[in-house]
Amino acid sequence: MEKLNNYIDGKSVAPSSGQYSSIIDPTNGRPYIEVPLSRGEDIDAACLAAQRAFRTWRRTTPGERSLLLFRIADALEARADELVAAEVRNTGKPLNFMRDAEFPGVLEYLRFYAAAARDLRGLAGGSFVAGHESTVRREPVGVCGQVAPWNYPLAMGVWKFGPALAAGNTVVLKPSDTTPVSTLLAASIIGEILPPGVLNVVAGDRDTGRALVSHRIPRLISVTGSERAGVEVSSAAATDLKRVSLELGGKAPVLVFGDADIDKAVAGIAEAGFLNAGQDCEAATRVLVADTIHDEFVSRLVAAAQATEYGTDPDAAYGALNSAAHLAKVEGFLERLPAHATVLTGGKADRTGGGYFFEPTVISGVEQADEIVQEEVFGPVITVQKFSSEDEAVEMANDVRFGLAAGVWTASHDRVLRVGDALDFGKVWVNCHLVVASEMPNTGYKHSGHGNDMSVFAIEEYTRLKHVMTAVAPA
Repeated sequence: MEKLNNYIDGKSVAPSSGQYSSIIDPTNGRPYIEVPLSRGEDIDAACLAAQRAFRTWRRTTPGERSLLLFRIADALEARADELVAAEVRNTGKPLNFMRDAEFPGVLEYLRFYAAAARDLRGLAGGSFVAGHESTVRREPVGVCGQVAPWNYPLAMGVWKFGPALAAGNTVVLKPSDTTPVSTLLAASIIGEILPPGVLNVVAGDRDTGRALVSHRIPRLISVTGSERAGVEVSSAAATDLKRVSLELGGKAPVLVFGDADIDKAVAGIAEAGFLNAGQDCEAATRVLVADTIHDEFVSRLVAAAQATEYGTDPDAAYGALNSAAHLAKVEGFLERLPAHATVLTGGKADRTGGGYFFEPTVISGVEQADEIVQEEVFGPVITVQKFSSEDEAVEMANDVRFGLAAGVWTASHDRVLRVGDALDFGKVWVNCHLVVASEMPNTGYKHSGHGNDMSVFAIEEYTRLKHVMTAVAPA
């Protein structure tokens, strides 16, 4: 079986322990490649390499970093077929979606960070004390430890290292233990462009991630993952007073008001609820519908779910779930449904060919306190609740501990302004869902974390401010 290695200090490096773990193809449940099971020695080597590289990388100009990031995007684009194939096999995503939608986004993000690197600046001087002039410098933080998730391995890897490198930091990135393949391949391509040690990729399990978070060298830790991971990372980072940026779970409410275009709402919600098998923190999986259109909306949503194709076909709407363990987790939510909830369509796993598939599912009759309403399922499961007033809809939407994203479907501009202000979420879509712009921030509230992974605010996340005051001699 083929073996991949870590990428440290500009070289392909075997794990110090000699241990590897098998990566499973989620479409058939069979192992097909081995990756390093890295330990503390590997993290130490990567962090030391990043620390050495930072001494010179931090002195590069924004223009130099911008040019290198553009070259990285071009190099990845030139190897698109390999990267797409690696991601598809590792994640079980449909080929056409990965090739035509997700991978172009990877390049778009990189090119945005490349351009934005040249627009990072401090504040112009000012005289706030007589005889003294002040300026504010914006400087890189240093070595950044980053942990990427398994649902969008390559894209989220770019969301991590792109702004960090643009700001002049060096990086040690740990991809998910189940989906490291495309990231390791990308690292070898990127390593031909960047100086050694600027970007290091170390594969491994949760213990590997813990070793990175607790290592003495990184001054900032950025993690996209579960709520549990966020709590653990925050606790570990606190012992060394590291800065932390977290993008965690979500439970996105989608409010459909009586004046909404039902056809467009159903189509948009079905697409955004089942995309990537619902394995998206911002997926449209908690739908709140006005009682005046509830029955008609639910009927059409069920039809849309039943028309949604999943599986291994290149044109499928979505593919396999991440792992056997995650499939079992999604199944558990259905097994624990209360008696008052009704599965209108779907609701079962599909292990055709040994794969980890789950049917597109719509559930009605759920109540606000139900587990499936309050907890992140992270699968192709949409719940529908009924509301009778705008205030009730907002109250139900906000009544979860997550605050990542929300959606509103309405024809009323006044309602958009009222509800958009009242929703306690870092992002609100109106008459659309899961539309991403590189120029706009992606941030979460409450238990969805804090920090940014997009826009110039993401680059600022990887900087620190320095005030320089100079005494000015009189003329």
